[in-house]
Amino acid sequence: MGQLQQFQETSDTYRKHGWRLARVLMRPDTLAQLRPHRGDEASAEAHFEDVSVQSAEVDAMWFARASHEGREAWELRLVGETPYALFELFEADEADEDREDVRREMEARLRGYAAPHCSDLDVNRPDPS
Repeated sequence: MGQLQQFQETSDTYRKHGWRLARVLMRPDTLAQLRPHRGDEASAEAHFEDVSVQSAEVDAMWFARASHEGREAWELRLVGETPYALFELFEADEADEDREDVRREMEARLRGYAAPHCSDLDVNRPDPS
């Protein structure tokens, strides 16, 4: 299955369970696959329900939904063959900048998780030394 198809299937699955797509993170090569079909980055955003598509080191999607007692649940889902996600529950009165700090930390954790898995793909790459 192609990477763009995995993005679509991931989005469809989360929507079925009441999540809304909040942000999309794409590696440059994934963005390049999308642009020939859409023309430019603005079109890439439209393809993903008008949410922000950001260039990143990993392919991932942010989803959000309301939770109990006014809280908001956020999940960062790696888009790849192996399912992996990080979850955070924000209090209703939590400041936006505090929420954003937590989301940045989650993205760093996801990059840390994905990096060893990505390097496994480069086993046959010659040693540059």
